[in-house]
Amino acid sequence: MAKPPQDIKQLFQEYSENDTMTIDDLLRFMIEFQKEENVTIHDVQDIFKHLNIFQSRKGLLHLDDFFRYLLCDLNPPLPFKVHQDMEAPLSHYFLYTGHNSYLTGNQLSSKSCVNPIIKALRQGVRVIELDLWPNSKKKNDVKVCHGGTLTSPVDLVKCLLAIKDNAFFASEYPVVITFEDHLTPNLQAQVAQMVMNVFREMLYHPGTDCLEKFPSPESLKKRVLISTKPPVKFQNSKPSQNKEDPKTDQQGQVDDEEFIEEVDEEKSAPEYRNLIAIHAMKLKGRLENIFQDIVQNKAKRLSMSEQQLENAVTKNHGTDIVRFTQQNLLRVYPKGMRIDSSNYNPFVGWEHGAQMVAFNMQGTGKYLGIMQGMFRGNGGCGYVKKPDFLHNDDQYNPCKPKQVKTTLKVKIYLGEGWNWDFRRTHFDRFSPPDFFVKVRIAGVEADKRKMRTTVVKDQWIPEWNQMFEFPLTVPELALLRISVYDFDDIRKHDFAGQTCLPVSELRRGIRAVPLHNRYGHQYKHTRLLVGFEFD
Repeated sequence: MAKPPQDIKQLFQEYSENDTMTIDDLLRFMIEFQKEENVTIHDVQDIFKHLNIFQSRKGLLHLDDFFRYLLCDLNPPLPFKVHQDMEAPLSHYFLYTGHNSYLTGNQLSSKSCVNPIIKALRQGVRVIELDLWPNSKKKNDVKVCHGGTLTSPVDLVKCLLAIKDNAFFASEYPVVITFEDHLTPNLQAQVAQMVMNVFREMLYHPGTDCLEKFPSPESLKKRVLISTKPPVKFQNSKPSQNKEDPKTDQQGQVDDEEFIEEVDEEKSAPEYRNLIAIHAMKLKGRLENIFQDIVQNKAKRLSMSEQQLENAVTKNHGTDIVRFTQQNLLRVYPKGMRIDSSNYNPFVGWEHGAQMVAFNMQGTGKYLGIMQGMFRGNGGCGYVKKPDFLHNDDQYNPCKPKQVKTTLKVKIYLGEGWNWDFRRTHFDRFSPPDFFVKVRIAGVEADKRKMRTTVVKDQWIPEWNQMFEFPLTVPELALLRISVYDFDDIRKHDFAGQTCLPVSELRRGIRAVPLHNRYGHQYKHTRLLVGFEFD
């Protein structure tokens, strides 16, 4: 069992009398040291009840009880609940966004089914992508699949029902369904009827052809929105595997064959057009004109591949992109070459205001862990408010050097729980593990840092007591990455847990930080005791 480090003993002595803490003593500690300004006497009473203090200790907290409180679930590193302003337009938020949400594995040959959709929604994802194609095996029917690949299809109605049943399991805030539409007008009419029959009153109808500005997440609670571009004339030719990734030539000209409709929108099924709550823009002409030809008073969505966004940034269009996202939605998706369902650096999109940075949710990896970390913020509701400078300053340039705003101090005290969540022989067959911790900042380029603790030999409950400092120029977008490994001087270090936390939401003081596996699932017992300060 873990024992209190020296810092904890000193804090207990400072806030206790006669080696015991009353409810008032713990309240004072939480206000003064933990900086919990809104904590109440009732909150502290709940902590005492959780620790069974009233029954076992006659209403007094001893050192071991105090230490147990610091390591328990009632002392998390992030706020429990939604706490950001949710009444601004949708364009003022980052949305937890999936890419090809129906695929179970790679982008080339994996199975399509509803399980990945259900999993994503239950983890808080708010934007689900469905690719709609005519079903060649069944007349007048629509399938969902990754066109031009060996991936198997799944029925559209099954996907819609899965979304309906799971949309608000993790969050009450709106779910957006983006359609990649490859249908004829008669099939679009069938889709419209299907969508209306499944969602009924859950479906949001804007009542206008195109919104002047987007509604707020608060006003759209428990609503489903459809987003797609104006219908495209169906072509029988086999689509490119890189369906979303039009090529850009050396002069910046966009090959927009996939994006320019071949029939007028008015000729398509009107009931399908009426479904669209968020209209998608079409890429046209030269790359440098995309963000300059903005139709004022018309809020829309534009999709770009990660490569197109990088090209636009390289050509010094950063400020144009930020200005575009102050009213409109920008969706960024993985380039077509990522057939292994890998992901890309999301900060290029986030620091330019892109609300929908679409990720493959099927696997693991550094960038997926960063995405999960970003959306642990704001109570895990799937919506995170963008920093003010991204929606208030129309001259903001992400590439311009910035001064340090604050310094984050992180102290890694100790860890526990591995002996409960792992087999005794998981790390070493004949001895306890040799744990060390990597502490890193993910964020804009100027803020990236990597540090690590020493290795603690042969301990299931390691104690480090090491402090690290991270100067930050854009703390609003910074994420703290913490990973634990069992040291091995011959083979690759064994993974022993990780987490990723938004710096702007870290609660000051000493906190219990739960660790997760590679897929982002939280371990039941494994956690670190970590101190957070800001200068």
